[in-house]
Amino acid sequence: MPRKTTLPAHQARSRESLTRLVKATIEVLDKDGIEGATIPRIAARAGLSPGAVYRRFPDKDALMREVCLRVFESNYKHTKELVAVDRWKDKPLPEVARSVIALTLKGHRQHRGLLRALLFFIWQHPDAAFVRRCDEMEWKTFQDVADLLLTRRSEIRHPHPESAIRFAMLMVGIAAQGVLVLPPDPKDLSRLWPDVDAQLERELPRMFLRYLGVKE
Repeated sequence: MPRKTTLPAHQARSRESLTRLVKATIEVLDKDGIEGATIPRIAARAGLSPGAVYRRFPDKDALMREVCLRVFESNYKHTKELVAVDRWKDKPLPEVARSVIALTLKGHRQHRGLLRALLFFIWQHPDAAFVRRCDEMEWKTFQDVADLLLTRRSEIRHPHPESAIRFAMLMVGIAAQGVLVLPPDPKDLSRLWPDVDAQLERELPRMFLRYLGVKE
């Protein structure tokens, strides 16, 4: 007897509604932050009733945990495709590094609200196992990018290429979060450093490459 490859209708509908719910939560978090991401607002965005949300998740915390893990998993898969070695064949380290940094800044800039909401949610969460799962997925993403950059080890003049790559990447992440995500209004930093966004785009790759001792 042929194996069935389609889900029963109710299961297919259930998965489809879950996908809409997760997508709606991400969109509301990105626009309104964690305080504005109420169950009624998320449900309306997903085209569901609040009761339908509560039948799937007991509270907002459970929904947020599911969304966090899905976002990190999606980011990991996207990064895995992005850093495939064949995509960067014959590209020198300066070009690879500048592309990675530009994409990092673009992602932080475009999804500032979502990233800010998820960061604060994870940092304040009491469930150590949940926080550890988020950290593990973030580390896997970090490591894949580091592995790509280390394929250009011969271009690095720093005496300890592996630790240097990780430290340089950490500084990029801290700069992106500290300038583009964490401030209530990123424009506030312009009083300290005029046109901070454009300056970051220009100077961060220079700092990264010079620290590694890479000749451009």
